[in-house]
Amino acid sequence: MSFLALLFAFLIEQVRPLAHDNWAHRALRAWLEWVSHTFDAGQEKLAWMTWALAVGVPSVLSLIIHWSLLAWLGWPAAMIWSVGVLYLALGFRQFSHYFTDIRDALEEGDEQQAREALAHWKQVAVGTLPRQELLRHVIEFSVLSAHRHVFGVMACFSVFAALGFGPAGAVVYRMSEWVSRIWAHAPHADNKFVSLALQSCAKKAWYAVDWLPARMTAVAFGVVGNFEDAIDCWRNYAQRFSDDNDGVVIAATSGALNVQLGGAALPPSGIDASEAVMQEGASSDGQDSESTPGRAPERSHLASVVGLVWRSVVLWMVLLALLTLARLLG
Repeated sequence: MSFLALLFAFLIEQVRPLAHDNWAHRALRAWLEWVSHTFDAGQEKLAWMTWALAVGVPSVLSLIIHWSLLAWLGWPAAMIWSVGVLYLALGFRQFSHYFTDIRDALEEGDEQQAREALAHWKQVAVGTLPRQELLRHVIEFSVLSAHRHVFGVMACFSVFAALGFGPAGAVVYRMSEWVSRIWAHAPHADNKFVSLALQSCAKKAWYAVDWLPARMTAVAFGVVGNFEDAIDCWRNYAQRFSDDNDGVVIAATSGALNVQLGGAALPPSGIDASEAVMQEGASSDGQDSESTPGRAPERSHLASVVGLVWRSVVLWMVLLALLTLARLLG
């Protein structure tokens, strides 16, 4: 059932991608605002309780509905529910159009348009970012987005579904990533949204939730790419990134594609990046690090990234299909 649910969710998302400002995201954002406003008091213990409520309630609710449908209407109804949850949790088209716009602009020789698209996508300042650095950041942002919106969701969904928890794993992963990102960028100065304690709690929880999925993504990239180099980069360079989980994914990508990644990160919007990218300590999306070995980023690497991602998706689906078949025959 997990294989079919993922397959149908992928097909639906490709045909009819979820709008960025959709009703589900608006409802969940309102839920997060209410939870943080009601329970966040700036204390660590209350922060953990607030996080548990924000992530746990939607996850448990999805599980209860799954079990209820499975008991009353059978597995077809439960699978339809899983497809719906996965459709909301997966997000291939949430980021792929940004990547496509940048790639098309570079193919047309319009680097300025590519810089503007990157700035709009990640809300960072690019200034007169050199072409090589532009390509590096596009590759890094793309593989991290693919991990967080696709492979991480698939990993948690598959593990939880195998344990009988239906689509709850997808909800746990997506909500953990979402609250960490939203609360990290919330206006905490006037305590209007979240406290610093809650931001720290959400960041720690997201690291724990993403620990295994990040390494599963890295293994998948290695299997469909250059396995030996991917594992070597993972072992020697992942820990040099400011975020260990992101470092695992980026280092494995670097080895799998033989492309040089890592280095100074882009500053937030409003700061010129033409010189800042060459300085250590620039604010980042968890990507400030020592560069990995490999070829300098080229436009051809963008096509390689697309191939790496889709081959990894096929690998996941084949493995799930084989496991489903073995379960049916067993």
